[in-house]
Amino acid sequence: MLVRVRPSHALIEPAKEPISQDPQRGGLLEIRVLTIPAKGHKLNGMKREPFFQRLAKAQERNQSLLCVGLDPDPDKLPAPFKRGGIQRVARFNQAIIKATADLVSAYKPNWAFYEALGLEGMRVLEKTLEAVPRHVPVIADAKRGDIGNTAESYARAIFEVWGADAVTLSPYMGLDTLEPFLAYEDRAAYVLCLTSNPGAEDFELPGLMYLRVASALGQHDTRGNIGLVVGATQLGRIQEVRKAAPNLPFLIPGVGTQGGSARAAVQEAWGDRPGSVLVNVSRSVLYASSGNDFAEAARAAADNFRKELQGYIPREKG
Repeated sequence: MLVRVRPSHALIEPAKEPISQDPQRGGLLEIRVLTIPAKGHKLNGMKREPFFQRLAKAQERNQSLLCVGLDPDPDKLPAPFKRGGIQRVARFNQAIIKATADLVSAYKPNWAFYEALGLEGMRVLEKTLEAVPRHVPVIADAKRGDIGNTAESYARAIFEVWGADAVTLSPYMGLDTLEPFLAYEDRAAYVLCLTSNPGAEDFELPGLMYLRVASALGQHDTRGNIGLVVGATQLGRIQEVRKAAPNLPFLIPGVGTQGGSARAAVQEAWGDRPGSVLVNVSRSVLYASSGNDFAEAARAAADNFRKELQGYIPREKG
C-alpha cells in the first residue's frame, strides 16, 4: 500500500474516500497530516518573555490572581450545547474565554478532557488555545512524569507543538524527569507538591514528603522556571510549604467546588516574587449556570472570585 503524506507535524487523519485502487499493488491511501498552529509558538528560535514575568504582567493588567481551568465535560455543558457533535465543546470553551478573558491571569486546560474525546478532542483543544488572547498565559495541565527521551517528547509536544506557556508535572520519578521541560527556559513547570485530593494522605503527607519535594525543587530552580502545585484544602500546611520553598511560585487548585479556602490560598502562600500565587477555579466558573445565561453567569462567578482573591493580598505596612 502506498502512502501519500501532506507535510506537517501534528495529527494524522485518513482521507474520507479512497484515492485509487490497484489490483496489483493494493489501494493508495492518502493521509492528511493536520497542522496545529500552536498558540504563541516560538518562531525562528526566538524565545518569549519568561513565563513568570508574563504571568505577573497578566495579573497586573487584569488585577487578578485567578486562573480558570478549562476542563469541559460534555455531559455537564449548559442547555445551548446539549446537542451536536464534539465541536460544541469548542464553542462552549470559546464562549467562556470570551466572557472571562479580562478577569483572569491564566487559563489551564486539563489535557485529559480533550484526549478522552479522541481525534476530535485534539481539534477542540486547538480551537480552545486559539481563542485565548496572547497576553494571557496557558498552563497545560498534563501532569507528565517520565524518563529520558519520553520526557523530551512530552516537552516538545507541550511546548513546541501545542505552544503552551507552562505545564504541570509529577516529580516522583526524580529531578532528571523534569529537566527536558525546564530546558525551555522561557516556559515553566508547576510540579505536584501537596495536592487537594484525599489521596495526598497516601504518599505526600507521610514522612513530610511534600516538604522534601518543596525543598528539593527550591534548590533545583536555577533557571527560575519552577513552581509548585499546592492545594487550597491543605489549611496550615500551605504556610509550611512556603517556608520550605520561599522563592517558588504556587499554583493553587481546590478553591470553589472542592471547598478550599481562598483566604488561605492567598495569604498563606504569598511570597515576594512576582507571580507568587495563582489560584485555579474550574467547575464553579464553567458551570455557574446550566441555562442560556451560562456566559453571563461564568463571568459573574469569575469576577466574584477575582475580587475575593484580590482582597486577600497582603498589604504593605506603613
